[in-house]
Amino acid sequence: MTQRLILASASTTRADMLTRAGVNFEAIAAKVDEEAIKQALLAEGNKPRDIADALAEAKARKIAGKHPDALVLGSDQVLDFNGTLLSKPETPEDAFAQLQAMRSNRHHLLSAAVIYENGKPAWRHVGQVRLYMRDASDPWLQSYVTRNWDSIRYSVGAYKLEEEGVRLFTRIEGDHFNVLGMPLLEVLSYLSLRGSLPS
Repeated sequence: MTQRLILASASTTRADMLTRAGVNFEAIAAKVDEEAIKQALLAEGNKPRDIADALAEAKARKIAGKHPDALVLGSDQVLDFNGTLLSKPETPEDAFAQLQAMRSNRHHLLSAAVIYENGKPAWRHVGQVRLYMRDASDPWLQSYVTRNWDSIRYSVGAYKLEEEGVRLFTRIEGDHFNVLGMPLLEVLSYLSLRGSLPS
């Protein structure tokens, strides 16, 4: 019998990626204090890549503790802008300020995945994407935030590339799945190699 797979996340985007790839799984939201973990790691001088990895592992570990018989996939994403980690905007004004700061500049999205097996970390990967933002005007950025606030309030960097946010960019270097928040190809590769997916 194939070991069951649990996605330790409430993210509909991550769940949709796995569903579209034909993966059988169940989703259980991992309740961890992401902001507290992030701030503690930043205070210790950890790099953005390590913070993304630690957040993904915290989610996987939380659910694996309750379901040690399952494969548990934790995933998280951070936005690194010149060494500063940006979080989900708290208000439309915050979203506008983030976009103002990032325009005409490059930033990185780091998407981490950690898989727990038998209550222990068995596999991990961090994917990176480089994104170059165009020099959008203040009026356009303001109207963008107003039109899209209900959606972008849940996204680091205050944009979604799969929606109107794609108009903010001139170039993107890297895997599209990492932009969406999970290194899907690497996850599928690992699951196939260990025999969890037919190959």
